[in-house]
Amino acid sequence: MLPSVLRCARPVSSHPALTRPFAHFRPHMDPDPSRPVQRAITTKLTDALKPDHLEVQNESHMHAVPPGSESHFRVLVVSSKFEGLPLIQRHRLVNEALKEELSSCVHALAIQAKTPEQWQSNPTVAKSPPCLGGSKGDHTVEEKLKAGRE
Repeated sequence: MLPSVLRCARPVSSHPALTRPFAHFRPHMDPDPSRPVQRAITTKLTDALKPDHLEVQNESHMHAVPPGSESHFRVLVVSSKFEGLPLIQRHRLVNEALKEELSSCVHALAIQAKTPEQWQSNPTVAKSPPCLGGSKGDHTVEEKLKAGRE
């Protein structure tokens, strides 16, 4: 697991996207240096979509994964780059920006992609439902959880 996380992470401490001020950019939270995948997602979406508002939530704790995992995320991206695009095209832009993470360490990604006008008229963030135990058929879950605690 660790090699795939490291493959997903990019050092971004000197990355201009994190130091460049945005007039309307109000991140939900600052990227946590102890969360390399979350930092990479934040940086890549910022670079690709120049969002007015961006929220990146790690929802891994809601699933049967080892503590501290970075495998399940929800993103809210508000960008003028979405103007005139159908929802499927917006999601494709997000998926394209995160293709490396999606092909390696990110197992699930929930996307809310809104234009600034949509966000202004309805500034709500969707909530993920509780995990329905999709791992019930995976008889190695206990071993994975145990390995994550060691």
